[in-house]
Amino acid sequence: MAFKGSQTYHINSVEPIEVFYNLRIDLDKLKYAVHINKIVQDVTHENQNCYKILQLLLNTLYTISQTDQNLDMVLGVFKLRLLCILGFTPQVIECVKCGEKEKLAGFSIKDNGIKCKICGKLDTSTIEISKSTVNAIKYTVTAPAKKLYAFTLKDDALEEFKLVTKLYFNEKLEKEYKLEDLF
Repeated sequence: MAFKGSQTYHINSVEPIEVFYNLRIDLDKLKYAVHINKIVQDVTHENQNCYKILQLLLNTLYTISQTDQNLDMVLGVFKLRLLCILGFTPQVIECVKCGEKEKLAGFSIKDNGIKCKICGKLDTSTIEISKSTVNAIKYTVTAPAKKLYAFTLKDDALEEFKLVTKLYFNEKLEKEYKLEDLF
């Protein structure tokens, strides 16, 4: 229960729905959860409608707490989806330059989206990625909120996905977010 005071809101009582207990007993999971919370704190403001960001945060914390998903993949998915909510959705259906729908093999930080092999070679900001990574980016951008973490990536595709999401996220928010050692 919350009520509005003269200048701020005051909480009268609280009943938790989920306490994410597993975050407290696994230091790696806790580190990722704290990092994600810092990001959310930076991009949200008081009295702003943040329903979609809250939904993403809760789904992400649940995934970290209750599953054994790769934490780097979860962080990459979170960052890319958060950018979509904030208005930085990359073009993922076709090449951002020529409109080619097949042979997509790169992600352009400068042009905000996926490029085909030919257009990717002409742009120095394009990161060459595999078909698995292209599909992971497409899925992350278009998937329903509750099924956002319903995929996995193999080692090479995971490294590409982590790189693309990290660089794109830092570029769009104009700040470098590093996963800090808390302990």
